[in-house]
Amino acid sequence: MLNALPNALPKLLKTLPNTPSLSCKAVVLSFFALFSLSTQAQVSFEGQFQQGALIRGKAPAGTQVSLNGEALKVTPDGHFAFGFDRDAQLSQELRLVYPDGLTEVKPLSVTQREYNIQSVRGISNKIMKPDPVAQERAAKDTAQVKAARGTFSEQTAFLQSFIWPLTGRISGVYGSQRIYNDVPGNPHFGVDVAAKTGTVVVAPADGVISLSVPDMFYSGGTMIIDHGYGVSSSFLHLSKLYVNAGETVKQGQAVAEVGATGRANGPHLDWRLNWYQMRLDPTTIVPSMATVLAAEKAQKAQKVAK
Repeated sequence: MLNALPNALPKLLKTLPNTPSLSCKAVVLSFFALFSLSTQAQVSFEGQFQQGALIRGKAPAGTQVSLNGEALKVTPDGHFAFGFDRDAQLSQELRLVYPDGLTEVKPLSVTQREYNIQSVRGISNKIMKPDPVAQERAAKDTAQVKAARGTFSEQTAFLQSFIWPLTGRISGVYGSQRIYNDVPGNPHFGVDVAAKTGTVVVAPADGVISLSVPDMFYSGGTMIIDHGYGVSSSFLHLSKLYVNAGETVKQGQAVAEVGATGRANGPHLDWRLNWYQMRLDPTTIVPSMATVLAAEKAQKAQKVAK
């Protein structure tokens, strides 16, 4: 709702002359209806309001935006991004202060998702409880990853239409969780695409490499691409990394190869989407894999026909 003019409407109607009351009030009500429509049209969103989703918004240049009381970074021309994590609250609030001083508060209704939960028994203590040396190494890896994900840059590649970094069979989905020997494990925060070791991985959008490490304890070959305004992509279990931290990459550029490094069961790419430290679902910003594979099949058929 808008805080200023709508609150004044009842008082204004009382001050109107009694004659001709209907025509005067109709004019005023029409004005407020048009005013409300014009202000609502000032902000637009791309993305579904559901748990795990990345949302990209557009407001007039100079608008201040906050989500649940936390200020968001806004580009000079009014673009911004935010996310809903795996277990996000279903009721949230976006506040916009427009350049003319008007304030709009938009309640956001977030759709709840269901996730696959599996119970796994018989896992060895070596995996469940790594030795102190391994734990120390894993802690250092985690610190590096958090530092890379927490970086803010003024790139606007986050506004691009993202593409899949490779295509193939999806072998793991976002949000799923395993219970190991009755102990809940961390949810899976990426989408896994099964592929042979050595399969090329491309950048899903433009960006700058903020992390490129060949051998982390859990994730093996790990790369993070910063797309700007808190949005980044993580690639895990890579067998080979083509680019180093600080290098700029373009959408579709080959950046790495699929592997089974770190703690992985077979070769695959684990692609993760981040908004700062929040883990989001990459499938919320790309066409479905089925759609992409169907298009690839059609293209191959056309080439054969020629």
